[in-house]
Order: sequence, then structure tokens, then C-alpha cells
Amino acid sequence: MRLLPHPATENIELTEVLRALSDPVRLEIVARLAVAGEMTCTVAGDDLGVHKSTASHHYRMLREAGVVLTKQVGRLKYMSLRRDDLDRRFPGLLDSVLNSVLGVGRP
Repeated sequence: MRLLPHPATENIELTEVLRALSDPVRLEIVARLAVAGEMTCTVAGDDLGVHKSTASHHYRMLREAGVVLTKQVGRLKYMSLRRDDLDRRFPGLLDSVLNSVLGVGRP
């Protein structure tokens, strides 16, 4: 297993998180991860209506903003929300965003 580069908790910036969450496709990915937990990038990208390269761009934006943690196991990449890190840095932010999208905070 190999973790892809992502910011340390103390380096997650609000402006970058909000920028990452401002795109409808990335918001959909975050909503899927909130419901399902850890997912492969392939599964998370199913039926998003974007090309594979565009989905990869969105995954990178979410990872570099500190919204998701991505690890590589063999040829597969797994993503999960950095919920605890985001709650530590910006209490209630993720729950507010998810509530507006899904109608719920923590599933």
C-alpha cells in the first residue's frame, strides 16, 4: 500500500477545501464517499458523466485540497473522506455541506 501525497491536517486550507467542493462533480464524489465510505476511484467515478481523465483531475483536486485520502494498493486507488481531519480543522463544515447535498450530516 502506498499513500499518495496529500496535505498534513494542519496544512489544510479553507479556501482550497471550498474550491474543491465548489464543483458539482467533485461534490458528487464527496457525497458518494460519505455514504459508501472507502471506494476505488473506478467505482467512485461510475456514472459521473465525465471522461476518465477528467475524473482523475477531480480526484487529484480533492486529494490536494485535503478533502480525501487516496492510497494505492497494487493497481487500484482507494479514496476515503478525511472527515476527522476536516472536522478538526473546520468543525461542522463537512456536515453542513453534506446536509445540503444529501439532506443528512453523518450517515
